[in-house]
Amino acid sequence: MAAPHIRRGSQSADTDYEIAEEEEYYVTRPHTSVRRYRQPVARDTLDDYAPEQAMFVQRRRASSVGAGGGITSKAIAPVRVPPSPRPRRAPWLAICVGMLLTLGLVAGLSMFGSWWQLHQNDATYGRPRTYQMDAVVGHQDSASRPSHFIFMNFNRHIIIVEFPGGDTAHALIYTGPTLLGDGGDLLPVTGEFRDVNGDGRPDMIVHIQDQTIVFINDGAKFRPLQPGERISL
Repeated sequence: MAAPHIRRGSQSADTDYEIAEEEEYYVTRPHTSVRRYRQPVARDTLDDYAPEQAMFVQRRRASSVGAGGGITSKAIAPVRVPPSPRPRRAPWLAICVGMLLTLGLVAGLSMFGSWWQLHQNDATYGRPRTYQMDAVVGHQDSASRPSHFIFMNFNRHIIIVEFPGGDTAHALIYTGPTLLGDGGDLLPVTGEFRDVNGDGRPDMIVHIQDQTIVFINDGAKFRPLQPGERISL
């Protein structure tokens, strides 16, 4: 009688073990009255940034309280920023400035040219304006003893002095015209000798700026050109 009793206890123990192993496969959740909800992230698609719309002001939603107490929203239209007006320059102002600059440049160049010419004349002819040269004209002179001539603008009066054969004791003085106008006393006077009437004797030609004065050689001295005389310059 003792053996069967031991068998039953062994069988009960095995059965309890199998039941305990099966309970491991069941998951039980604790009872709770609190439920958790994961709220979606609020996102306003109108605030999304788009690179191609960088020139416009972003659109936003404006919220307002409605008549029923609810909150309503509306989209704000994009605002275009008008470009700031640029000041317009009058074209006549630029034209006047250009003309003044041109006139100033021309006047400056003219003044510089006049000053440079005066400087050159001072260096070449001095004051009073004087020009000297030697020439053989047949007045008691020769190639070894040429006559000496001085052309001078002395206080607007043209004076030519001849020293025949270089002899100062027998000097001859010829007078030319009187120069008028501003700066007449600073005009240089020069001369040359060549035959202009075909008699074979060198005549005296006086140059004053763009003016030419001829003195005819009569073999002993020079005389002014007579009206009607034919010459070839």
